[in-house]
Amino acid sequence: MQRGSDRMSVHRDDEMKHELQGLLRSGHPTRSEEWNDPEPAAEDDPDVMYGPVTPGRGPTYLEALRLELARNLTRGSFPAGPRELTRTLRRGNAPDALVEELDRLPHKARYDNVQELAVALTEGGRSAPRGT
Repeated sequence: MQRGSDRMSVHRDDEMKHELQGLLRSGHPTRSEEWNDPEPAAEDDPDVMYGPVTPGRGPTYLEALRLELARNLTRGSFPAGPRELTRTLRRGNAPDALVEELDRLPHKARYDNVQELAVALTEGGRSAPRGT
């Protein structure tokens, strides 16, 4: 009995099964034209196999931290000090680990953008941002 939700005919289903039979049995593409095979991953492709790149994993810690900060802070958040940025991150439900890192920074420091903030966090607050 045919249901009305079928997209293809019975004949097309049989054709597709026949086309995929070699792939299913061998476990690899069976096409003779190499250009038709999917391209393998390159060495410089981002590592997304385990989910999004997060701080501590990825190209470098500074780049990953800057990416995570940029996800949670807007341009309107700057210039600001650690206390204002901490409040902004908490309001935006940022990860606790990210919020806790800002507590290590000097309270009188001010940061103009995400890059300055990320550098200060990766250097342990040793950088001299504006206003210190």
